[in-house]
Amino acid sequence: MQKVRVLIVDDSALVRKVLSTMLGSDPGIEVVGTAADPLIARDKIKQLNPDVLTLDVEMPRMDGLTFLENLMRLRPMPVVMVSTLTERGADVTLRALELGAVDFFTKPAADLANTFMEHAPEICAKVRLAAGAKPRERSAVTKLDVAPRLSADAVLPRAQSAGTRGGTRIIAIGASTGGTEAIRVVLEAMPPTAPPIVITQHIPAAFSGPFAARMDACSAMRVCEARDGQPIQAGHAYIAPGSQHLLVMWDGARHVCRLHDGPPVNRHKPAVDVLFRSMAASVGAATIGCLLTGMGDDGARGLGELKEVGAPTLVQDEASSVVWGMPGAAWKAGAAGEMLPLDAIAARLLALAHTPVSVAARVGT
Repeated sequence: MQKVRVLIVDDSALVRKVLSTMLGSDPGIEVVGTAADPLIARDKIKQLNPDVLTLDVEMPRMDGLTFLENLMRLRPMPVVMVSTLTERGADVTLRALELGAVDFFTKPAADLANTFMEHAPEICAKVRLAAGAKPRERSAVTKLDVAPRLSADAVLPRAQSAGTRGGTRIIAIGASTGGTEAIRVVLEAMPPTAPPIVITQHIPAAFSGPFAARMDACSAMRVCEARDGQPIQAGHAYIAPGSQHLLVMWDGARHVCRLHDGPPVNRHKPAVDVLFRSMAASVGAATIGCLLTGMGDDGARGLGELKEVGAPTLVQDEASSVVWGMPGAAWKAGAAGEMLPLDAIAARLLALAHTPVSVAARVGT
């Protein structure tokens, strides 16, 4: 198997050393070089032709965002950002994803070497995956220990029956790698009177609040980070906090957001399968389920559960996905009734929202 060739760009010699050691220990990755700033990186990209770039944000001579914007305009390639776990770091990282970065991982503020090594499986996986992604400008094998993979049963048992309560359409969206930009595209196209939308995006806790604020600024809908017990209303979108599962429950009079501090599901918290399962039980056929770009298969089983209760289901197509893992898994499993390019998804969600439940259920099966 051909190794993924990586160039590390960071002004910290320690970070370059730690990342080189960590990535180089993966049998599927080869670190072909390092650069202390973007101008050096520019020359090394020409010389070494790497498959993936890891890119710091704050560097001398040129900041990471400016370099990324130029890179995506002149020579698009997969980039994984390095960012600190701060509010500013979160905001800058989200901007980098808007500019075309494939993914990101967080740079610890202290005990860098040990903390990075603790997350070696995750970081190496992000770099390997990035090599197969489709970046676009905006317009001896070491066995790594991994956490056990739990299903949605660990948080919410599957309901034996489902009913449509309240008569209100609710759109449920799941996404991961590339999802912050895909979600932006969908929300920007929604009118202020759109049906309520609940969203689970795989994202760290420090990033979900700033992400919700960015989406609120670009959408006619009101977008917020979900709070426990918050009523679900038309014209509003609710994004799962990065540290808790988001569920939708019926409280006897209305649908509300519920946050659950259970274990990771499919190694994610929040997990899309948890959201979709809760929707199947509490919203039933009035749900509209949508799975966007992302690595892995989280959400595929839950989308299938939504389809089984009569809800229309759709996924993003491969050509417009940064990574066609989650939507691809759902499509191959027969969990999705439709597959559409990203630019067509918002219009289709709105059309389904104005279709009677019984008719939409037939369309989505």
